[in-house]
Amino acid sequence: MQQLLTTALGGLTLGAVYAAFALALCLIWRSTRIVNFAQAPMAMITTYIALVVIDAGHSYWIGFAAALVGGLLLGAVVERVVVRPVEGKAEINAVILTLGLFILLHALAGIVFGSRYRSFPAPFGVRGLTVGDTSIALTGFGVFTVVAVMVVMGLLVLLFRYTEVGLRMRAAAFNQEVARILGVKVGRMLTLGWALAALVGSLSGLLIAGGSLVHPGYMDSVVVYGFVAAVLGGLDSPVGSVVGGMLLGLSLSAVSGYLGSELVPLAALLILMAVLLLRPGGLFSHHAERRV
Repeated sequence: MQQLLTTALGGLTLGAVYAAFALALCLIWRSTRIVNFAQAPMAMITTYIALVVIDAGHSYWIGFAAALVGGLLLGAVVERVVVRPVEGKAEINAVILTLGLFILLHALAGIVFGSRYRSFPAPFGVRGLTVGDTSIALTGFGVFTVVAVMVVMGLLVLLFRYTEVGLRMRAAAFNQEVARILGVKVGRMLTLGWALAALVGSLSGLLIAGGSLVHPGYMDSVVVYGFVAAVLGGLDSPVGSVVGGMLLGLSLSAVSGYLGSELVPLAALLILMAVLLLRPGGLFSHHAERRV
């Protein structure tokens, strides 16, 4: 029973991390119809920004805010300078471009910040919580991670369902020509989508780094598992991204705890294949026809 509880709580925290990154992928897909494979190194760069601020003697929360602002600006710059020239052309062009950006940002991080492992602080405890005489495998930072992911999910649902800005972002993503006829500033909406996605990606980078070690490649595995979580829940659904992340985290935690950690990548691959074969749009997918 104790092992089952430990596995479940560990899976919950792990799933929240995957869900955070899946939310960033969901946001960029829903607002631009592009899967940004450079999302992870962009988050890694902003995490290093937070670390530089913290090492300079400022509080964790000032570094936290600096990383989020840095992510917002980085996303906007990437869209304007790098992605804008290929927008409106074949979709594969933008995908290949983000893969190239993935490699470039890794190299730049190694040059600027170095490749050694560095400790990243956490604002809350990283030891298991104690209830009475019993310790449970859930840390204070784990609770913060779950709460942060739920808050972001709620904000994204409100943005896309109940605000005019969200409606304009969806219109710009699905049909740029019609959106322009209707008076939507398509360029601005695409820039906003990239900026917000990078902000959410920066949050995921901070949540993954908290109380752990960071280096230029520390987000690489999250690209795979976060993408699987997004596909599992549905790239078009913020709620689906969170549910997919939680389900993936619980599943992989069970595989690691009962079968062995070496089988975790294989389990993730099997889950991805099963989703693509049985429900390609994800558990929370919508019909292609929609009203924007």
